[in-house]
Amino acid sequence: MRAFYHDLFTFPLPEKHRFPIEKYRLVRERLLAEGILAPGDLHIPPAATDAQLTLAHTPEYIRKVTAGTLTPKEIRRIGFPWSPQLVERSRRSVGSSIAAGYAALSEGVAVNLAGGTHHAHADFGSGYCVFNDVAVAIRVLQGEGHIRRAAVVDCDVHQGDGTAAIFAADPTVFTFSVHGAKNFPFNKPPGSLDIPLPDGTGDDEYLRAVERGTHAALNGFAPDVVFYLAGADPFEGDTLGRLSVSKRGLEERDRLVLAACQRAGVPLVVVMGGGYARQVQDTVDIHVTTVRLCAVWHNETPRRER
Repeated sequence: MRAFYHDLFTFPLPEKHRFPIEKYRLVRERLLAEGILAPGDLHIPPAATDAQLTLAHTPEYIRKVTAGTLTPKEIRRIGFPWSPQLVERSRRSVGSSIAAGYAALSEGVAVNLAGGTHHAHADFGSGYCVFNDVAVAIRVLQGEGHIRRAAVVDCDVHQGDGTAAIFAADPTVFTFSVHGAKNFPFNKPPGSLDIPLPDGTGDDEYLRAVERGTHAALNGFAPDVVFYLAGADPFEGDTLGRLSVSKRGLEERDRLVLAACQRAGVPLVVVMGGGYARQVQDTVDIHVTTVRLCAVWHNETPRRER
């Protein structure tokens, strides 16, 4: 199975920064150490070009990010200090989702070992998200004629506000988000289907919501590809999650989404999304399990001709 990773996914942040940037390196190391991925399965993604980014973002916003001319308020809203490494990392993360899209269309499933930057809007970044990797990737695949319709199954604990806003008037993209009702972002633009959950929601209710949304995205909409944000932050030990989903529940969530795509014969692109567990190894465990299940599916799925 092809997975896409760049060393800049773990880039330097100020000491004691809240974002667990080291999780990306730790996930990669675990995947190789446990034999889930071989070194040859890991591919360095290209950086997304301005032309690609412009499919989902305004030229002015792209220019300001690239040139480092964002205002202090805009930088605070993103949550990362600006640096050339941040720009390159953000472009590579988008490039990973584009590359994973191509791979999934030919092989059934592929993984971006970062991505899920769903709080990025067309003209501003937010919540640790600079560019919206999934939105750009969908528009690239559509623009090149590889797909007509796409679905987003967003299981990060925070609503995918940027993705919903970007595709609000686009009938060719179905956006499903299951998230904490009282969690960030506090302004939640409606997507195609939103299922807000109360604080403390556990496995059973959570899985029912995921099943309902996945069914709507696949059976009700019939997409040519699914982008799945496999966030680790619904976990009961997550510091920003406010839900009470167990590791076993999150594994069952992944199985549910993967099985639904497999039954429908729809290619699947998986991106990591958030994860802020008190112990970073818990977040790593959850992401590694997601990729392991994808690798199992890949080995069982006949290759597709793109």
